[in-house]
Amino acid sequence: MMDLSNQKVGLIGNGSWATAIAKMLSKNLETFNWWVKDEYVKGYLERNKHNPNYLTGVEFKSEKLNISTDINEVVSNSDIIFLVVPSIYVADCLSKLTVSLKGKFIVTSIKGIIPDHYKLVGQYLLDKFELDENQLGVVSGPCHAEEVALERLSYLTIAANEEEKAQVIANCLECNFIKTKLSNDIHGTEFGAVLKNIYAIAAGIAHGLGYGDNFQAVLMSNAIREMNHILKTVSPVKRKINDSAYLGDLLVTGYSFFSRNRMFGNMIGKGYTVKSAILEMNMVAEGYYATKGVAIMNEEYQLKAPIINAVHKILYEGKNPAKALEKLSKKLD
Repeated sequence: MMDLSNQKVGLIGNGSWATAIAKMLSKNLETFNWWVKDEYVKGYLERNKHNPNYLTGVEFKSEKLNISTDINEVVSNSDIIFLVVPSIYVADCLSKLTVSLKGKFIVTSIKGIIPDHYKLVGQYLLDKFELDENQLGVVSGPCHAEEVALERLSYLTIAANEEEKAQVIANCLECNFIKTKLSNDIHGTEFGAVLKNIYAIAAGIAHGLGYGDNFQAVLMSNAIREMNHILKTVSPVKRKINDSAYLGDLLVTGYSFFSRNRMFGNMIGKGYTVKSAILEMNMVAEGYYATKGVAIMNEEYQLKAPIINAVHKILYEGKNPAKALEKLSKKLD
C-alpha cells in the first residue's frame, strides 16, 4: 500500500466543497498545498484562519496550510491533487497549468460536465493532458459541505481503478465524522453524481410549483431507474444502483435544503427566469450546465430520459415549468 506519509497532497479550489475537503485533509495531514483563486482569499485564510466566502465557521490551523495562488506551484509540489472547482471553471483554471501531470494522481470531486466540451471532468482530463486512467480517482457523496462543516456524520465513496490508490485517498479524508467506501466504478460514480444534480433541479421545480411529498417520492423512484438505465447504457459494468454513491447521493441532493440544485429548481418553479435564478445564487448549480451536456450526449446514445428531457425543455427551450411537469407526471409510475 502507498505510504500516506510520503505523499504530498494538493487541493485546487476554494468554494464550499473545496473548503469541506480542506477540513477533512486537515484532520489527517501534517500539511497540504492549497491553491486559491486570488490574493484576497489567500491573505484572509492566512490571517483569519477561515475562508472569507464559504463555510466561514470552519477554522484552520495556519501551520497546516501551504496556500498559493500559483497553480503550477501547487501541482509541482504535490503527488496527489484534489481538483475541486465548479465544472464551468475547470478549463480556465487548468489553462494556466504549464507543469506536467506525469506521475500525479488526480482526484476529482466535481459533479458536472465541462461546458463547450460536453465531457465528464475525468474524460476531459484524460483527453486534455493525455493521462492514464489509473491516474484518476473520484470522490462522491452523499455528502453536503455544510454538514461537513458541522461535523455531522457523513459518507463518501472513493472510486479508482486500483483499490490501493482508493484506500490512500480514503485515508486522506476519513475521520471521526467522515466514513468512506471504496469502489472501482469510476465512470458510474462520476456520471451518477452529475445526473443526480439534474434530478434535484426537477425536484426543486416540482416543489416550487406546489407538488407535495407524494409526487416527490414518485419522481425520485423514477429518477433512480432513469439513472440506472443511463449508467448501464454509457458504462455497462456491474454496480448496485441502490448503493449510497447512486441512490443515497440522489436522495440527499433531491430532498435537502442544503442542495443548491434543488434551490435553483425551486426558484424556477416559483417563476424566476433562469438568468435571474443564476444571478441570485452565490454558488454554482452544476445541474444547470450538466442538463445541456447530457442532452448533447443523448444525441449519441439515444437515452430514455423523460425527467432530464423535461428539465432541458424548461431550462434551455423556454417551456413553461407547470406545463412541462404536468406532461412529465403522465410518464411517471
